[in-house]
Amino acid sequence: MDKIPMTPKGYAALDAELKHLKSVERPAIIAAIAEAREHGDLSENAEYHSAREKQSFIEGRIKELEGLISLAQVIDPKTLSGSIKFGATVDLVDEDTEEEKTYQIVGEAEANIEKGLLNINSPLARALIGKEEGDSVDVKTPGGSKDYEIVKVSYI
Repeated sequence: MDKIPMTPKGYAALDAELKHLKSVERPAIIAAIAEAREHGDLSENAEYHSAREKQSFIEGRIKELEGLISLAQVIDPKTLSGSIKFGATVDLVDEDTEEEKTYQIVGEAEANIEKGLLNINSPLARALIGKEEGDSVDVKTPGGSKDYEIVKVSYI
């Protein structure tokens, strides 16, 4: 399988979530299931069915996180420089609206557009890769074409 690029911060967040699920959530749901079993008939016990459903979700998320962490290739952006690549923090100006935006290009597992963490596989990130400060990029998105000017590239 291919490695999954990840920043140290993204790796730490996934690792912390995994540890929380294993040490806090999993024991709590096991206790909730045991308590619900004590209430008798399981076929009509909503607490039991709810707890089992939550346990299934938690176990699925644990497996997903373990898989992501095992395939993680941690890349520290502070060690990089030059044109835009994974880990770059990019300041952009929308050439139509003059709106400024800042994004860091990260792996799919840690992407969160509301926090400015741009998935490396997104149309915008793919258009930015290899470009430098001062360049303009035309991004073809599902919502139409957008033009951006790259104001600043940093690796922090």
